[in-house]
Amino acid sequence: MTVTIRHGFAAADRAEVGRLYWQAFGGKLGRVLRPEAKAISFIDRVLRADHALSAYDANGVLLGVAGYKSPLGALVGGRFSDLRAVYGFFGAHWRALLLALLERDTENKRFLMDGIFVRAEARGRGVGSALLTAICDEAQARGYAEVRLDVIDSNDRARALYLRHGFRDVATTRTGLLGLVFGFESAITMVRTETPTVSQTSPSPAPPA
Repeated sequence: MTVTIRHGFAAADRAEVGRLYWQAFGGKLGRVLRPEAKAISFIDRVLRADHALSAYDANGVLLGVAGYKSPLGALVGGRFSDLRAVYGFFGAHWRALLLALLERDTENKRFLMDGIFVRAEARGRGVGSALLTAICDEAQARGYAEVRLDVIDSNDRARALYLRHGFRDVATTRTGLLGLVFGFESAITMVRTETPTVSQTSPSPAPPA
């Protein structure tokens, strides 16, 4: 399979990116963002193409996306006003409190990957590896010495991919009682060392899609 990586994603694929994101992370976010129709509406509202690297096949079909986080935002972030627009005032408040517990700080030392997901029929065909390589290349181009990501304890498939690509475990965070809400007991922080290709301490925006 020919896989082409590009910054951002086509405007016509926005709804598909949101659908694939929900398929990948709905198990973790479902109890907070459901009902599904509202969850997908919220995701579509806050998606940022300038914080994505996307994989396409030779026919221009979207295969998968890797998101990243910077001081300027994230692939799926948003503000309280976005939650309120979808869930109403009360629904936005308790959801914002719970989602804040999943928030990961952006640090200048490490480039933070913020989610990777691949279309079901394209899995096992090198798409995830291509996206992960692209994330590491992006980190190098921006001058980062390390790439960081977090994977939940139940996602053995993703963790195996990261280990094959040179990531190592550096910390484990227990969720405690929050595991009853998010459906996982711990998150593993993994890091890969890079060789920066430019001298730069903070990320610059990706080129427009």
